[in-house]
Amino acid sequence: MDKLTNMKAFTRVVNHGSFSEAARELRLSRSAVSKYVIDLEIELGVQLLNRTTQSATPTEVGHRYYERCLVILAEIEDAETSVSQFQVEARGLLRVNAPMSFGTMFLGRLMGQFMAHHPDLQIELVLSDQQLDTVQEGFDVTIRLAETPPPNLVTREIAPAPRVICASPDYLKQAGIPQHPRDLRNHACLNYGYLATGSQWKLTGKDGDHWVPVTWCLCSNNGEVLRDVALEGRGIVLLPTFIVESCLRDGTLQEVLNDYRAPEMSIHALFPPARYTPYKLRVFIDFLVEALSECFVPPTAPQPPQQRANKSS
Repeated sequence: MDKLTNMKAFTRVVNHGSFSEAARELRLSRSAVSKYVIDLEIELGVQLLNRTTQSATPTEVGHRYYERCLVILAEIEDAETSVSQFQVEARGLLRVNAPMSFGTMFLGRLMGQFMAHHPDLQIELVLSDQQLDTVQEGFDVTIRLAETPPPNLVTREIAPAPRVICASPDYLKQAGIPQHPRDLRNHACLNYGYLATGSQWKLTGKDGDHWVPVTWCLCSNNGEVLRDVALEGRGIVLLPTFIVESCLRDGTLQEVLNDYRAPEMSIHALFPPARYTPYKLRVFIDFLVEALSECFVPPTAPQPPQQRANKSS
């Protein structure tokens, strides 16, 4: 049995929701396509499709198998095209995983631009702040904000992502402006749920490193949610600059503890090690590096919060 032929027939049936349409695309008879799928189900010992006279839809296990088949078939296509020295186009399926805030703020527009230059590429973009396993989940590339990328993956830095500590003017007027990292112990803090340091913030200044166990009133795995809660005057937040930059510029958030910095983070592209890096992956990462080089620049130095607070009082 040619398993690859069976897998290709199965994915076409799922794509079209019909054996007849899949048969037309593959230029085979409907009965031949049906036999390929049945052979696959017999070998696996599971039902992959729910069939009616008019349509075919994947079962729960069939949907999971379909997703894996897409990855396998795309990798085979990449392996075949990699031997050609004349390959100049990105083709196949590109599976991308990225953080939620970064994805919603940047990747929609950038994906549109990238797709315009590579119309033969099919892109699956999954946004999640959860630390998904790049290899296990079958992603071609994972975009992550990190201090130290995992050692088991190939890493390419896309852009720096500095972080700032900030709060709304209303909150600072009521609760006071912290002058030293230890003062954060007496403030309401808004904590990002997937920090490597947990509920401790590491801040470094001229007087050395400080590990501050913050008392958080809200913990969330999404930076935009934390920013919006900070705008409502509910506490102090530590976030990447790109999430709060516009708020710092218009004064709706104010940076505090200007003389202290959290460890530097960068936006990294992470992908499994391989002797051959697929062309589609290389051009995608190159595109992100070039496109984001102008977006991720240090923000204009904000007016010291003490001065703004005095003006608002």
